[in-house]
Amino acid sequence: MRAKPSSHKAPAERVVKDIRRATRKQYSAEDKIRIVLDGLRGEDSIAELCRREGIAQSLYYVWSKEFLEAGKRRLAGDTSRAATTDEVKNLRRDAVALKEVVAEQTLELHLLKKS
Repeated sequence: MRAKPSSHKAPAERVVKDIRRATRKQYSAEDKIRIVLDGLRGEDSIAELCRREGIAQSLYYVWSKEFLEAGKRRLAGDTSRAATTDEVKNLRRDAVALKEVVAEQTLELHLLKKS
């Protein structure tokens, strides 16, 4: 008996995996906070909460740990936070504009010194 080649199966599995990844629900920060706070209230079990929200219990515990760690850092006086993508883009745009101004000023100064 010959084994069937699995070459047809691999691309199909890859396509299914890519579709699942692309259609996976993205939870907003507000959703994550709401779910973690529901779990901390203890009205329902974590298993029931996760079943109702459609998430894995391990994901709930990751969110819970991140939530509590962020609160702990904030209470300790750490006010730094990660910049958002828009903030980073704006800062990069500002940096480019400032570099252009410095380049123009340097060129003008160089021309004035020559004359």
